[in-house]
Amino acid sequence: MRELLKSSPPAQGLRERKKAKTRAAIQRHALRLFREQGYEATTVEQIAEAAEVSPSTFFRYFPTKEDVVLYDPFDPVLIAAFKAQPPELTPMQAIREALHITFTAMSAEDTVEQWERGKLMLSIPDVRMHALNDFLETAQLLAELVASRIGRRPDDLAVHTFVGSVIGALMAAFLAGLNNPTADVVALMDESLRLLESGLPL
Repeated sequence: MRELLKSSPPAQGLRERKKAKTRAAIQRHALRLFREQGYEATTVEQIAEAAEVSPSTFFRYFPTKEDVVLYDPFDPVLIAAFKAQPPELTPMQAIREALHITFTAMSAEDTVEQWERGKLMLSIPDVRMHALNDFLETAQLLAELVASRIGRRPDDLAVHTFVGSVIGALMAAFLAGLNNPTADVVALMDESLRLLESGLPL
């Protein structure tokens, strides 16, 4: 994720598009197999066979089975959308708008896969452990983006507090959605951020 979030996605050539297509296919087949037979019961060899690639090719794209769950192809899209927001918007407004743009542009299949990824990250201990490191990297990178937008240092305590609050609010929305399979998770995320923006009145 760190490399994906460092900058806006560049225009892709044919080779990059083919690699992205292969990575997406591997992840899609992996998520299907996890759904059908369980995460622990699914092997890398089975995923590779379903995606019609060799196990060595799998490992070129994903160092571990956990990484196939953690990979999020929409990270660069989200960051690009955040950077594109007009400067008069506050960081919170820019984040809310970027999330709206990113998630409303997803296909129904993409939305289901994002939901499945989230559930696996919370329910599978090995994935959850890897996800914690991923969240920490994301927090640092988001701090750098927010700091750049408002002209502060990334290590500013206020910036880190803001970023931690945003990530916590988004996690709260996701957890609320877990208890309601028909919930509109995008709406829950926006509402959670709105509550945070308004001072979280209780």
